[in-house]
Order: sequence, then C-alpha cells, then structure tokens
Amino acid sequence: MKTSRSPLQQLALAAAVALALALGACGGGGGSSGGPVTQPPPATTGSLAVTVASLPTGVAPALHITGPGGYAKDLTQGDTLTGLAAGSYTVTANSVTVGTTTYVPASAGQTVTVNGGATATVNVTYSPVALALGVSRYLTGLDAPVYLTAPAGDERQFVVERPGRIRVVQNGAVLATPFLDVSSRVYTGGEGGLLSMAFAPDYATSGAFYIYFIDANHDIVVERRTVSGNPNIANGTGAVEIIRIAHPTYTNHFGGQLAFGPDGMLYLGTGDGGGAGDPNGNAKNPLSLLGKMLRLDVSKASVTSPYLIPASNPFATLSSKRGEIWALGLRNPWRFSFDSGQLIIADVGQAAREEVDIVSATQGGLNFGWNVMEGTGCYSGSACSTTGFTPPVFEYSHGTGGVCSITGGYVYRGNAIPALTGHYLYSDYCAGFLRSFLYAGGSATQPTDWGVSGIGQIVSFGQDAQGELYMLSSDGSAYKIVKK
Repeated sequence: MKTSRSPLQQLALAAAVALALALGACGGGGGSSGGPVTQPPPATTGSLAVTVASLPTGVAPALHITGPGGYAKDLTQGDTLTGLAAGSYTVTANSVTVGTTTYVPASAGQTVTVNGGATATVNVTYSPVALALGVSRYLTGLDAPVYLTAPAGDERQFVVERPGRIRVVQNGAVLATPFLDVSSRVYTGGEGGLLSMAFAPDYATSGAFYIYFIDANHDIVVERRTVSGNPNIANGTGAVEIIRIAHPTYTNHFGGQLAFGPDGMLYLGTGDGGGAGDPNGNAKNPLSLLGKMLRLDVSKASVTSPYLIPASNPFATLSSKRGEIWALGLRNPWRFSFDSGQLIIADVGQAAREEVDIVSATQGGLNFGWNVMEGTGCYSGSACSTTGFTPPVFEYSHGTGGVCSITGGYVYRGNAIPALTGHYLYSDYCAGFLRSFLYAGGSATQPTDWGVSGIGQIVSFGQDAQGELYMLSSDGSAYKIVKK
C-alpha cells in the first residue's frame, strides 16, 4: 500500500540525501577538507655562492663581500652565504702574491642581485702574473757615487760621492751646493774615499749625522757632524772625531759603511787591512779593529768622550779583546743592513767565493771565519777546522759570469713593488747584475736573476726613506729599481 508523504516530509528527505552524498564524497580517500587553501608566505632571504678558480693549492683568495644594511664579510675560500637579505651584493677580489708571482683576479669587483628564495652565483678566477724588475735612470752626472740614504720621513735623498762630497737630491734633482764637502781631507787612492754616512736616530731634533772616510794617513775616520740652519747645508765646523783606526801598509779593504742598528747603536764594518789573504791576520785577531763589525754607543758623543762601549758587547769587559768588537772574521764587508731583527752582511771574497751572512742582530761575538774560511770553503784549499765559525747563509762562486766582488744591498720594504717584499737584493761589482733571494727558515730561497744588465759596475745600493731601492753605478748614475 503506497504511503503518501507530506511536502514537509519530502523536503526533509531531499536534504538527508544531499547530506549523504556530500559525506560520501569526503570519505575513503582522505582528500581535501573542502576548506580554503592557505599559501606559505614568499621567501624574504636568499643565498650567494662564491666560487674560486685557478689559485694554487693552499693559496687563499682575498675576497670582501658587501651588501644591504651595511652587510660585510671577508672570505679566504669559496663559500655559500645563506640567510641574506634580498638586494645588491658586491664581491671584491684582491690580488694574492706568492713568492714573486702575483695572482690577479679577472675582475676586481662583481655585483649581483640576491633574490628571496634563490641563489646568486659569483665566479672569481685568478691568473698568474710573474714579477719583472727593471731599472730607471734616476740621477746622472754624479762624481763616483758610493752611497745613497735619507733621514727617516724625509722626501730627499743624500748621495755620498767618493771624492769627499755629499749631495742633496730634492724632487729628483741634485742641488748645486753640496750638503758637505770634506774633499780636502779625504784620501782617494786605492779603495779610499768618503765611503758612507748615517743619520742619527734623532736627526730630526739633533741634526747629527756621521761620516766614514779615509784620511791622508790612510786611517779610517768616523766623525760626527751636524746640519746648519739650512736643512740642505751641513755645518762646516764643530766636527767630533768618534774613532780613528790605523790602516797601515795597504790601500785596499777599508770596509766603509756605518749604520745605526735597531738598538740605537752605531755599527761599523771594517776591512781586514788589505793584502791578499790578510797577511797580518787582522780579521781573526781580537785585539785588532780591522776585519770586524764594531758596535759603539755614540748617544752622548763629545770631544772628550766620543763613544762608549756598550755593556752588552761580547768583549766589553775583557782586556784580552777589544770591547768595540761585535763580530769578527770578515774580509771586506761591502755593505751591511738590518731587517726584521737580523744583521745582513755582504762580505767580499778573495778569489773563489762571495758570501752573505745573516744572523740575529742581538747575537754578538760571532766569527765568520776569514782567513781560515772563504765562504763555506777552506781558504788554503786543504782541509781546515770549521769549529767556532758561523757559515754564510748564501754564497756564489767565481769562474762564471764575470763575477768578482759582491755588492750588498737591502731587503725590500717599499710599497711600490709588493711582490718583492722580504727579498734581499744584491749585485756584483764586475758583473753588474741584479739578483735576489728570500731568507726563510734559516735558508736562502727563491734565488732570482732579474735580467738587468748594461748599467756599468755596481758600486753600491741605496735606500730612501720610503724603502725604495737604488743601484749606484761607476758611470756616475743612480738607477731606481722599478717594476716593469
């Protein structure tokens, strides 16, 4: 029997069916709840990947990254930087120097945009550029130049001329009036002459400087002088003789340099007195001041007390040895210098070897072996005892390349040639080359011949107040060492 439904019942039934159908659509598959979909917020930070190529293993790049909000970071290797605010970033790459090779980035600066949720990439590629040195003629027309130096912080240079004059160089030009002229007192025969000068550490206030020359008696003389009211002219009077060393018989091997050490003491390098093989045995004789490195305290120099023997000198209290001696066993030290707490001496050999001695500047009493040793060899040619001798760090032999007499220089500490920093430069009077080595770990490393030639016999090196180096030639010129 068919039962009829009221309109209200029919409406309720339709609603129930619709609900069932909706529930059926949601069941079984675990699908969407049917509610609105919520999207995650967009990323606000990104990343920067920096890669480095073409540097030798173990050599670190020099990278600096800057970005929004004052962001700055240094990198010494490739890396990916994360969590960076979106914006513009600049990667600056600096050159890297290893030995005498400089690795130069293909691009010094690269700018990229970092977007949120993305990684930007910068590739830094280096290329090797080997250092090349040359010389530029700086001065001409000098009269036998033998030394060039400058007071600390001064833009001028002072050139010592062997006949007895010191010339001032200002803005690259030699002034007409000499700074000092003692030519009437200087013996210029043999290896004599006015051979060097040194400014006192307090020159800016005291005006004191010192000269090393050979007088008419062939004696080695060191004098203290002062500058006048004109900074380009020295006082002609008021000289104080600091020390006089007799040098009889021979007219060679006077040594010739004086310099202040880092300790404020005045050092003198004297030759052995001359004659082949040191016939008088001066270099090894502790009672002779010849063939030595001397160390004097001249801080209170006066006519009656020109110098004091520092208490720290190795023989200061021994009557059997001269207290002025700092080191002995030298043949003819032709230029010495100080660098990084070390004393560097270029000692001219007899007929077989030229040598460079490098020792702590605080270690006195060393014997460099002449005339038993010539470099690392026995001077007599037969076996000899090397006990008690300090061998050279570096030497080169005669017989090839026309060499004859080392001309010592300096460790480069200027700013113009960064790749040369720390390298010791030297030459040879006869060969006229420019060579260098790096002293590291107690040894001479990276020996380099820079291919310089045709500039005459190299008498000496010079160093200005900025640490730049010069070569003084027998042709009356001064050449500045430059990067090609």
